[in-house]
Amino acid sequence: MHIKSLRGDLEDYLKVHNLSKKYEKAKMLFENNPFHPSLNTEILEPKERLVYLFRLNKKYRAIFIDVDVETVEIMALTNHYK
Repeated sequence: MHIKSLRGDLEDYLKVHNLSKKYEKAKMLFENNPFHPSLNTEILEPKERLVYLFRLNKKYRAIFIDVDVETVEIMALTNHYK
């Protein structure tokens, strides 16, 4: 599995929230095993939309969609508790 390069605004979000290292670690785990236990990968409701998320840490999430069988695109990085 491969994650497409992040859009500029998402790169900026990582920098502002000091999440670059956490994102790189989560990305490595995801690309090796999308369902690695520490990522807590899950599908969001409604499930028909096929929008997923994985954890960067306890507070932040990466929301993504499948682009094709081998590629996903991060659509948003969010604070889970806001």
